[in-house]
Amino acid sequence: MRSVLIALAALLAGCASTPLTTTLERDAVQGFDMSGRFSLRVDAGEQPAQSASGRLEWTHRPPVSQLLIANPLGHAVAELNIAPGRSRLQLADGSQRDGEDSEELIATVTGRRLPLTRLPDWLFGRGNETSRRLNDHLGRPLQLREAGWQIDYDYDEERPGAPPARLTVRRSGDLELRLRIEEWKDSP
Repeated sequence: MRSVLIALAALLAGCASTPLTTTLERDAVQGFDMSGRFSLRVDAGEQPAQSASGRLEWTHRPPVSQLLIANPLGHAVAELNIAPGRSRLQLADGSQRDGEDSEELIATVTGRRLPLTRLPDWLFGRGNETSRRLNDHLGRPLQLREAGWQIDYDYDEERPGAPPARLTVRRSGDLELRLRIEEWKDSP
C-alpha cells in the first residue's frame, strides 16, 4: 500500500506545472503565441454536465487566429482557423466545417457558443465599453465582467505587467472554461 501511495505522489508531482515566467508585458501585447492546458465544463440543463480537457496551442495575429486543440496526451483533436467573415473547423477524422461565425462552428463540437472573438482581449484583461474590471494591488486584472461572462485571473509573477498564468471564464453557471497558460510569446 505504501509503494502505491509513493508511486501516486510521484505521478502527481510529475503533473505539477512549473510557474510561468516571461518578459512579456501584458498591456503591449497585440499578437501572441500561447500554449497551455484547458478544461471545459458544459452544464447541459437536465442532462449530466459534460467535461473535456486537453492542450491548446493558439497563434493570434489580429484579426486572424489559429487554435490547435489536442487531447491530454497531445493528439490533435481539432484545428480552428478564424478570420474576418470566414472560419474553418477541421476535426481529427478529417472532416471540416466552414462558416462565417467561429463561435457557431465551435458550438457544433461543444454544444455551446464560446466567446472566441472576445477571448484574445479577455486574456489580457481588456474589456469593452460595457465591461467592469477589478484590479489587484499591482493594477493587474483580477476579474472582468462583460455581457454575462465573468473572467477571473491568476498570476505566477509578482510584477505589474505580467500576463496571467490562469484564467477561468464562466457564464451564468452553464459553462466554465479554465486555461492554464504554460508559455506566452509576443508576436507582431
